[in-house]
Amino acid sequence: AGGMAAAGAVAGLGSGDFSDLREIKKQLLSVAERSRERGLQHSGKCVLELPRSENPSVSLQEDARDLDAYTLAKSYFDLKEYDRAAYFLRGCKSQKAYFLYMYSRYLSGEKKKDDETVDSLGPLEKGQVKNEALRELRVELSKKHKAQEYGVVLRKLDLVKEAIDVFVEAAHVLPLHWGAWLELCNLITDKEMLKFLSLPDTWMKEFFLAHIYTELQLIEEALQKYQSLIDAGFSKSTYIISQIAVAYHNIRDIDKALSIFNELRKQDPYRIENMDTFSNLLYVRSMKPELSYLAHNLCEIDKYRVETCCVIALYFQRALKLNPRYLGAWTLMGHEYMEMKNTSAAIQAYRHAIEVNKRDYRAWYGLGQTYEILKMPFYCLYYYRRAHQLRPNDSRMLVALGECYEKLNQLVEAKKCYWRAYAVGDVEKMALVKLAKLHEQLNESEQAAQCYIKYIQDIYSCGEIVEHLEISTAFRYLAQYYFKCKLWDEASACAQKCCAFNDTREEGKALLRQILQLRNQGEASSTDIAAPFFLPASLSANNTPTRRVSPLNLSSVTP
Repeated sequence: AGGMAAAGAVAGLGSGDFSDLREIKKQLLSVAERSRERGLQHSGKCVLELPRSENPSVSLQEDARDLDAYTLAKSYFDLKEYDRAAYFLRGCKSQKAYFLYMYSRYLSGEKKKDDETVDSLGPLEKGQVKNEALRELRVELSKKHKAQEYGVVLRKLDLVKEAIDVFVEAAHVLPLHWGAWLELCNLITDKEMLKFLSLPDTWMKEFFLAHIYTELQLIEEALQKYQSLIDAGFSKSTYIISQIAVAYHNIRDIDKALSIFNELRKQDPYRIENMDTFSNLLYVRSMKPELSYLAHNLCEIDKYRVETCCVIALYFQRALKLNPRYLGAWTLMGHEYMEMKNTSAAIQAYRHAIEVNKRDYRAWYGLGQTYEILKMPFYCLYYYRRAHQLRPNDSRMLVALGECYEKLNQLVEAKKCYWRAYAVGDVEKMALVKLAKLHEQLNESEQAAQCYIKYIQDIYSCGEIVEHLEISTAFRYLAQYYFKCKLWDEASACAQKCCAFNDTREEGKALLRQILQLRNQGEASSTDIAAPFFLPASLSANNTPTRRVSPLNLSSVTP
């Protein structure tokens, strides 16, 4: 019915007279264009498939023939009939038609590869599925060197340097083509690489730099760029608002990120992009009602979008069938396999995530956890180091690295990791405990006591005293330490604290009896040792170091 309505708009142009075939062709093209403008893809295709004249008297010039073939092929392309589109574009000479011809062949190869990948979802062999059209496309494109389409083929063939050069060229040829900038983002691995790129001097470059800074975890620089763009007049851009929310998510400023996402939802209530990140924040905060509402809301908007399927964990497989290169689904599916103790499937899922985006620290970290379960410390050390390089200020990566070094008996490196984890702001409040236990192991009793004291101060300051498992361990060690130092008041105070915990209650009572007995015997407290000793400045209660740092220069261990 929609197609008939569109056709009716030009029905008055002809009344059964087929003498002017040029006019008929104009009418067909007009109807097809109007159909596409209204989203009537099938109607546009049907109109263009009407028999075309073979009368030499109405033969068209080469450009017009290309336009004819292009219009028909584009209707097939819009319906994802890529092989069919490419077939009708063979021999076309115009740039637009040639681009669509090559792009159709590329997408046909990608579609076949994705179909094969989904069909083999689970087995290890799926990592070997390739787009068979790539090499042939590279040969043909290298002869004409069309920057916009050539770069993607080079990237897919892992020819990174050549691909970067081509995408930079594409950005110069068409500076407002955001796709070229995004493809370039995927190939930049550190800030140093940016210095050697000759980028066009255009306002689009500022969007690119803000985006790549976010990708490289250079959040302060990214936020500065986005603020300058807001000041320049893009204050209502929902893209910028969402990117700022993602940036705060990346530095684990959860409250700020949640606030921005909630504001974004008010401005753009039907938005689906980045909602998987929003759902992760709600999950971390244990905001189950809000998470449930988000999942139901996204289902109402579009339950088959990959972000929606990813928010609803049950739809991981569906998300990957819709888009096998959807990063979030691979990473979260790896987490699910880990929960199920299916380590081989988890490894494969994480590897697919890394194949999609080598900067996905969650996948590197997940691989480290998986190999840790498999008791392969050299491998998990390699993957944790990669995660740390991507997230140098994330204490979880540093604690994981420290545990690996401990298992490999590289205790100096382990101590560096635990101290740095505390220095950047220990999320899980475990770095100081692990550092203290290392000092215990090395008979460095005073350093161990210092770490336990600071650990207790940190836990008391954030109100997690009873809930934290290691608090009793800290009080037990300090009670014994002060007892050995003959500091009865301090030892007694710590022993009394031990009595509040089930696992140290009996030891605390026993130590209190010993202290009472020694005091009754006239044993005086030691005067040779400061009571209590002072914490070093770096561990003082009001001087907790929390700052941005570069990745640690750790010993190189590669499996």
